[in-house]
Amino acid sequence: MRALVQLTIKSARRRTMGLATRRIARRALGSIGSVVAIGALLGAWPSQRAVAQVAGFHVEEATIHELHRAIQSGQTTCQAVVQAYLDRARAYNGTCTALVTKDGAPITSGLGPVRAGAAVSYPSQSVPASKILPDLDQYAGPPIEFGRMVKTVSDPTVEMQYGMRVGIADAGQLNALTTLNIRGERSVTCKGDFDKAPSAGPLPAGAPAVCEEFRKQPDAIERAAELDKRFGRAPDLNKMPMYCVAFAWKTWYDAKDMRATGGNDVKYAMDAPKVDSPDVALLREKGAISLAIANASSTGGPTLRDRANPMTPVTPDGNYAYGLWGGQPCNPYDTERVPRGTSAGSGVAVAANLAACSICEQSYASCKGPASRNNVVNLLTTKGVMMDGGPGYANAGDRAGIMCRTVADAVAVLDAAKGFKSHDMYTALPVGLVPKEPYATFVTGAKNKPLKGMRIGIVREFMVKHVKNDEAISDQLDMEFKAVLRDSLGAELVESVDPRYPDDPTVPNMKYTFQDAFAEILPQTMPEYFWQMTPSGELEFAVPGYDVRTLKYALDLALGVAPLSEKLNLRRISSNLGTPRGSFYLDKYLRERGDARVKDWASWVANAQFKSVSEGEAAQNYVATAQEIGQDVREPAGSISYIKMQTVFRMVVQKVMAENHIDAFVNPENTLPPYKIGYPAEPEVNNRAGNSCCGAFTAMLGGPEIDVPAGYTRVAYEPHFVLSADKTRYIAVSGTVETRLPHPMPISMMVWAAPGSDPAVIKVASSYEAATHHRVPPPAFGRVAASRKSETTARR
Repeated sequence: MRALVQLTIKSARRRTMGLATRRIARRALGSIGSVVAIGALLGAWPSQRAVAQVAGFHVEEATIHELHRAIQSGQTTCQAVVQAYLDRARAYNGTCTALVTKDGAPITSGLGPVRAGAAVSYPSQSVPASKILPDLDQYAGPPIEFGRMVKTVSDPTVEMQYGMRVGIADAGQLNALTTLNIRGERSVTCKGDFDKAPSAGPLPAGAPAVCEEFRKQPDAIERAAELDKRFGRAPDLNKMPMYCVAFAWKTWYDAKDMRATGGNDVKYAMDAPKVDSPDVALLREKGAISLAIANASSTGGPTLRDRANPMTPVTPDGNYAYGLWGGQPCNPYDTERVPRGTSAGSGVAVAANLAACSICEQSYASCKGPASRNNVVNLLTTKGVMMDGGPGYANAGDRAGIMCRTVADAVAVLDAAKGFKSHDMYTALPVGLVPKEPYATFVTGAKNKPLKGMRIGIVREFMVKHVKNDEAISDQLDMEFKAVLRDSLGAELVESVDPRYPDDPTVPNMKYTFQDAFAEILPQTMPEYFWQMTPSGELEFAVPGYDVRTLKYALDLALGVAPLSEKLNLRRISSNLGTPRGSFYLDKYLRERGDARVKDWASWVANAQFKSVSEGEAAQNYVATAQEIGQDVREPAGSISYIKMQTVFRMVVQKVMAENHIDAFVNPENTLPPYKIGYPAEPEVNNRAGNSCCGAFTAMLGGPEIDVPAGYTRVAYEPHFVLSADKTRYIAVSGTVETRLPHPMPISMMVWAAPGSDPAVIKVASSYEAATHHRVPPPAFGRVAASRKSETTARR
């Protein structure tokens, strides 16, 4: 063991960047000064990579290149690799949350869905609501929907946790995967013997007719065995660059060999789709293993809440990102805390080595949030280089993302999946922007100042310290930018200007700012933007001495005579935008899917269970009034057009880049530490949403973005609920007391740029990763004994 630790230390020291970066680590983590110390702080001795060097191949922390090398050398087989992932799911994919009830009394529950060979079981102990909601005895508002067990609509023999819940400390479980590609459990319609292999004989009496065709598809182990038999130790990696790479698809995408309901508890006539989503099909063709469906918040549909009953039961906003069929995933670095975002299961699965990579989906912050919170890499390409999102989300702001543990792996997936797909009209847009060279050629290391000659813009609008909770991460990333990107890697830095962030004398200012671009471009392209009103009926962007609704103001602003409102900045620009309403996207998906029972939003509502009474009422309200409003698919009257603002923002970003000769921008993915599941998020302030520094601006832009691990934080000021003065609602308020987090929590650097700048973004992110190696796997989810056994057997 002593030799093993010494080997680990030497390996980690080779990965450190020198004096400048060690200063960052010391300032961020007290007296700790290297990647080795970060690993010790996390309790990750020996490191996963060091074990790999001593003991041979295993799936934990293995890169795609290491996987292929191990198969080619005979160290392992594809079947053993897939079995190792299934063993990990069996060990770590259980429930990690407890229900919050009115009195904290024990609950009685049945069994959950079968996953990795066993039915999910739930904790019987609940948490009293008074622990989260103060002065509960004085509350006089609508009834509260406390936590409860509910039988599912999809399968009445299965129960799920609903309503209020909290994460269990050190749960040892993660609930990251909602469906595993294992015969008998990968479909509810064709469960058990209704999915037995064709070689096992005819289906039992009563099996749905659709199961005969479905069971012809191999499960993950069978597919791996097919690959082993066909290719052995000599797979053609040029034709199959994703050979034996185990993917967990976000549940918003369709994989034809597993249940696909968008995370919802909805009873399809056949819960597995007939065809794959485009990139799923392409990656499967390139050798990928369809391993599992990653847990995600349930997809939505059109609703009409303003006609709901004002006394409908409510659930206080408690940072829930759960699927009605999958349940609540938890953060592998601290299972009491949020994994964040609708793609939470994707981030958790990759972080905890339950899958090699995942295809996530982002229309706001759904990929970057879980990547940041779970210490993995997220890659979003220029809009259209990959497909758009799943059911109901193939729209102007939506994109598929790639989550892997390294930049190189994510880029390898991109090279395998990029390109035009006739099923997705948006993939026709960037054809001329895709370089002739593979994207992998832009992945670089950290030697010889690889960023010399590049100009990187620090976006201070997303580093403002609005409250105490913003301070530690904002300061830590500021040090990373200067010590790593500039001092170690050789980039030239410039910074944007925000009145709420003090000017940094060590970093030159951008000569042409985002505000300059807004003033020049908005009056000509979107003058109606300045007509927006506050809830109290005042002009939001009023300027003293001007009527911002007039031609004179538009002219004076464009010519640099009139000022721009200080309220208009990058944090605000992507808010309050209108998108086409109605059920068009979902109905289009359902018509293409061709299910015999769920054919449109109305039949969906009739066959589904919803997260809350209010959500169910709102969905039914829309169906009831479909004849009145459902035919109008235009953006709401008076709204700011999303698609027009997307064009404006591309002009803004491209102009700022050109005027300042900027190659890419950087900022923290988030300046807020992760909150506890069941507790409130930081309230929105100064247009910084409680769960994101950056809002939806990258979705609007459609440019490339990579989120890469950037260290850890130990400080939080926990937000909490207070009862309103009239006793009718609970309000989230900022914390004022510093909390030392029991486990270091990951943070992330965001690299982004205008559409078509993917090579520059890849270069910056990969060199930063090579210089820092911040990722350390979650220490509570190490190797499992079954994996060791299966891998040893494979080598024999």
